[in-house]
Amino acid sequence: MRNELILWADDEIDLLKPHILFLKQKGYEVITVSNGRDALEMSEKEHFDLIILDENMPGLSGLETLSRIKETNPDVPVVMITKNEEENIMTQAIGNKIADYLIKPVNPNQILLSIKKNLYQKEIISEKATSGYQQEFNKISSQINDSFSWEDWYEVYKKLVFWELELEETDSNMGDLLRMQKTEANSAFTKFIKKNYEKWVTTDEHPLMSHELFKNRIFPLLDQGEKIFLILIDNFRLDQWRMIKPLLNEYYTFNEELYFSILPTATQYARNAIFSGLMPDKISKMFPELWVDEDEEEGKNLNEAPLIQTQIDRFRKKYSFSYNKINESQFGDKLIQNFAQLERNQLNVCILNFVDMLSHARTESKMIRELASTDAAYRSLTESWFKHSSALDLFKRIAETDYKIILTTDHGTINVDNPIKVIGDRNTNTNLRYKVGKNMSYNSKQVYEIKNPNRFGLPSPNVSSTYIFATNRDFLAYPNNYNYYVGYYKDTFQHGGISMEEMMIPFITLSKK
Repeated sequence: MRNELILWADDEIDLLKPHILFLKQKGYEVITVSNGRDALEMSEKEHFDLIILDENMPGLSGLETLSRIKETNPDVPVVMITKNEEENIMTQAIGNKIADYLIKPVNPNQILLSIKKNLYQKEIISEKATSGYQQEFNKISSQINDSFSWEDWYEVYKKLVFWELELEETDSNMGDLLRMQKTEANSAFTKFIKKNYEKWVTTDEHPLMSHELFKNRIFPLLDQGEKIFLILIDNFRLDQWRMIKPLLNEYYTFNEELYFSILPTATQYARNAIFSGLMPDKISKMFPELWVDEDEEEGKNLNEAPLIQTQIDRFRKKYSFSYNKINESQFGDKLIQNFAQLERNQLNVCILNFVDMLSHARTESKMIRELASTDAAYRSLTESWFKHSSALDLFKRIAETDYKIILTTDHGTINVDNPIKVIGDRNTNTNLRYKVGKNMSYNSKQVYEIKNPNRFGLPSPNVSSTYIFATNRDFLAYPNNYNYYVGYYKDTFQHGGISMEEMMIPFITLSKK
């Protein structure tokens, strides 16, 4: 295995012998030339791991040499060294995708640092992430065991997501260890929810939940005279937010919170609770024409704009608002084209459905399942969509105005892989993470069951209706055609049940820079 090969072009190369000797002692092979044309000729003959160019060379300048090298070897990192501190030269170098830019005089360690940064950055970061997680592992395990409040669980989940993103680029087996720790955390989190959820929905002692977002976060801002875009990305998790956040750094500052989705962590319940400001049983009683029962065939989220209006009326507010659902990029483009109309409103609500569509497509399409085969790939697809979608254009357009953005979701999603057998009649709903019905047969130790739905803020389609919720990475499967059913749904992203990923979800306030 050869040492890394470096080409160094400088018209004063003889004066740099101490630097070159230093690099050779560090194990690098260095070939030197004294002008740009020789550098071009050498770069065409030999594959170099890195090229160092002096900017101020006679004949072909460093910038011209850089441009010509990038035409034939676009991936080779090029470090430019110059005496010239003029901004336009730096700008041109950056435009030509320079790897680093050093100002003379430079010492050997500066050169070595630049080489390491460009040749070994991934390995160094990977090693640092691996050792960092190893050191944190026991501390996180203790945090999991000592989490007795929702604030404790927020911190555990944020820490796990942080390390998940740190480790996803590494080649170590730490990712497997983290997945085991997340499973351990979700088991403890399930116990925490089982112990506390009834108290949360029957008393005032609870974290911020779906039905309180408008009352506690949105109305206060509007009352202060702020203009708000509420952008809700269906099925959106904290890790996915962390992936798209860098795309918005240029335009916004962020205030990041988490809040708890109500159960079931599904659109029909959680999103309707957000927009109405009510728990689902109250929606069904107060506005039966706006509530759609499980066994009805019509869409479960067709009445969201009227529900928002009921909440505005109930709190005696006079805000003007618009409601916009974006299922396709052309709808997003049209929204931006008509942006002037949106600026007439104090509140604009926008639903972005791509991530939810992606999770469903991943179940139904072999191609999408291949593209999003892991959580990391699923995150990457989310980032790619956002980067190239009208959604990012919408955020950029809003940054030109005085609106604040509240970016949130109704629930998250989890990758499921463990089937739990449930028997129900034909009126039992089809969701894989929760079931509601009567006379269902299941192992009560494997689920979280609610036999008195009204006490938990849930409607009862029948007098004897029971809700059951899958936990951890479980999904609820019928015994008939069991093997096919399990094979089809195993390793898919589902929502409706109890997990950190489904219940603890981002609530981000974005203020323009």
